[in-house]
Amino acid sequence: MKRKLKVGVLGGTGMVGQRFVALLENHPWYEVTLVAASAGSAGKRYADAVQGRWAMKTPVPAAVAGLTVQNASSVPQIAEQVDFVFCAVDMPKDDTRKLEDDYARRETPVVSNNSAHRGTPDVPMMMPEVNPEHAAAIDAQKRRLGTKRGFIAVKPNCSIQSYVPAIHPLLDFGPERISVCTYQAISGAGKTFETWPEMVDNLIPFIKGEEEKSEQEPLKIWGKVEDGRIVPATSPVISAQCLRVPVSDGHMAALSVSFARKPSKDEILARWRAYEGRPQQLKLPSAPTPFLTYFEDDARPQTRIDRDAGNGMGVTIGRLRPDSLFDWRFVCLSHNTVRGAAGGAVLTAELLTADGHIQAK
Repeated sequence: MKRKLKVGVLGGTGMVGQRFVALLENHPWYEVTLVAASAGSAGKRYADAVQGRWAMKTPVPAAVAGLTVQNASSVPQIAEQVDFVFCAVDMPKDDTRKLEDDYARRETPVVSNNSAHRGTPDVPMMMPEVNPEHAAAIDAQKRRLGTKRGFIAVKPNCSIQSYVPAIHPLLDFGPERISVCTYQAISGAGKTFETWPEMVDNLIPFIKGEEEKSEQEPLKIWGKVEDGRIVPATSPVISAQCLRVPVSDGHMAALSVSFARKPSKDEILARWRAYEGRPQQLKLPSAPTPFLTYFEDDARPQTRIDRDAGNGMGVTIGRLRPDSLFDWRFVCLSHNTVRGAAGGAVLTAELLTADGHIQAK
């Protein structure tokens, strides 16, 4: 790459936006040259805009601290200054969808953390190790938008990032039914224990919209591109329950799975240990190696000690054992604001860059 691509972060003052800024510090391909947020933060130095609410463990990157926050709705001005944008705005879904469309139509690719376009048939919802072929829908999307280089790609919901990668290497065994319960960290709600003290010593058995996403989004990920549209798979049937738990970062999933052709334990473990996706084959900067890690210790994975596997981009698995109602059950863990949010979007952008979909203007 002749020069680093100029990147804008929309919604850069929020929890996920901060994670984008932190992850992109010293990135070999990308440079954050612009940060945008709501009108309330526009005009401030970035360091001042996040003062008192910077939630990352590392300091605000010096190269970004002095940038003047721009108004994310100033699409023409921002589009002229960057090669592409990451989107993590906190807006109503319809407003987010329009904003992302506006950037794409201004010939500025959008890699989004938001859910607004996850159901749009020609917008790839990408988990790079699982469905890189869905980028084939981008050409049809460009025709719909009337663009040459502008498009939108999104990452899936954070709650599915742990268990979909574990099921994917087993698809040829025909998973038919999945029952999953996710135990989700408070950072998934953009909170810390300081800002949400009610979560200390507490558990909330409801996260609005999360169960529907957990049951539906994997089917799009496992769908096929037909005539420029992603047609969701019709199986497996997924039943999900999603709970908010008193954990800072890291989403755990406990699931039971029935297969059309039941694999042996050795077959499952062999698939997990051998699996690698296109990001690993291309050695993309953010790709974890290994992607999947299985623990023989029944007490692993644990959120606090395993969520940072692969710099927060790896998926850890444990407790594979027979199930009395299904065939097999096991637990999975992923870091929800790294793999499940900003990091997953960065890896998606890296794959799209490697394949020529994102280029310098």
